[in-house]
Amino acid sequence: MKPARLDEVDRIVAAWNRERPDLDVAPLQVFSRVSRLARLLDLARKEAFAQHKLLGWEFDVLSALRRAGEPYELTPGKLIASTLVTSGTMTNRIDRMVDHGLVTRLADPQDRRMVRVRLTPEGLRRVDSAMETLVESEYTVLETLSAADRESLACLLRELLLPFDGSDEIASSDSTSATA
Repeated sequence: MKPARLDEVDRIVAAWNRERPDLDVAPLQVFSRVSRLARLLDLARKEAFAQHKLLGWEFDVLSALRRAGEPYELTPGKLIASTLVTSGTMTNRIDRMVDHGLVTRLADPQDRRMVRVRLTPEGLRRVDSAMETLVESEYTVLETLSAADRESLACLLRELLLPFDGSDEIASSDSTSATA
């Protein structure tokens, strides 16, 4: 099926086909577009978070707490598992977020040696508003696709990524907010 319009990837693939007809560069049709889309989404996410005075890593921690449900708290260990950073990095992040009034540290009521990290009202407000901005921004990226095409694309991407689900290679990338 020939596309109605050509994009930069089509031009790159045509050039490689011309220069290296012996090499099947068909994967570039998918992965060059995925790579370009990832860069576009990374910029859109940074902008969405910046509108709410958040960095990508702050959003990751706040959204992990928000997704935990009321009272919006987790242990540092659960946050480490959710965000895939080292304990030293998480301690530093929690310290900075406490200083910014986004989270508080509380003693665990069952074991006072344990600490729990909880969203403050300000942290809750910021993560919720950033999430609204993020979803709106991502809908804008998808607006040229029908609902059925979006669902089909999501299913295809899921199938492509399932063999790597939970992989440290994907999860520990330095990309801004791989999850929401």
